[in-house]
Amino acid sequence: MSTHHDEVEDHDLGLSHDLPTLWHRRRLLGLFGGAGAAVALAACSTDSTGSTTATGAPSGGPPPGGGAGSSAEVGDGEIPEETNGPYPADGTNGVNVLTESGIVRSDIRSSFGGASGVAEGIPLTLTLTVVDVSSADDAGTAAAGAAVYVWHCDRDGGYSMYSDDVADENYLRGVQEADADGTVTFTSIFPACYTGRWPHVHFEVYPSLDDATSASNRLRTSQLAFPADVCSDVYATDGYERSVSNLAQVSLDSDNVFSDGYSLQLAKVSGSVAGGYTASLRVPI
Repeated sequence: MSTHHDEVEDHDLGLSHDLPTLWHRRRLLGLFGGAGAAVALAACSTDSTGSTTATGAPSGGPPPGGGAGSSAEVGDGEIPEETNGPYPADGTNGVNVLTESGIVRSDIRSSFGGASGVAEGIPLTLTLTVVDVSSADDAGTAAAGAAVYVWHCDRDGGYSMYSDDVADENYLRGVQEADADGTVTFTSIFPACYTGRWPHVHFEVYPSLDDATSASNRLRTSQLAFPADVCSDVYATDGYERSVSNLAQVSLDSDNVFSDGYSLQLAKVSGSVAGGYTASLRVPI
């Protein structure tokens, strides 16, 4: 088990090196062909503690099963920009998995290339729908042809390519190109809850598959959160024992990423432990 679980700041408070890149990253003019699209930054600011604060994102207790995908999201602005943490494997902190052959895939449970490990855990189907909300249309336009890179920790809370026990693996990382509806779908496992962080999935949005696989022109970096009731059900199963106590010590309102508001980041989740879960999130950019 890697020692990176011991300190919260070792995971997702790497803003000292993330913000110079994230803060100055601007939206591409005419995103996905939209004429006259405004150049915009992520709707976020930085407080005195160095944490990212999403503008206008209300806090409060999450509804059972999550709230993402509801009509309340439409017109509420762009998904917040967040730190990619110290384990992105996108070339910004050491290794770069995005340029490796095999990274474009829908099933991210297994490693690829020279690695052969398979992540175990409760099955999870993850669907993200990317929409361009830079136009006057509050509903946004499906970002067909965009690409999304997702990554998250395994059942033990380790990150492939970094954590000691799985440094030689590259599972739970993958890229997909959005379809005509702006949707990408990944087959994965439900991630653990490690010390100091609410259960989450990292993701980055790129203008195209070529941009994603060359790790260039990144449009947005954010994180997806899971509803509490689903987490509790999953963590009551074999293999997730460490997550039980970790979840009891953190909440969405105390998490260092989601505490400033998570209305646009809380996934809508359905399913069961026996049959697996499906998580969906609308990603306005």
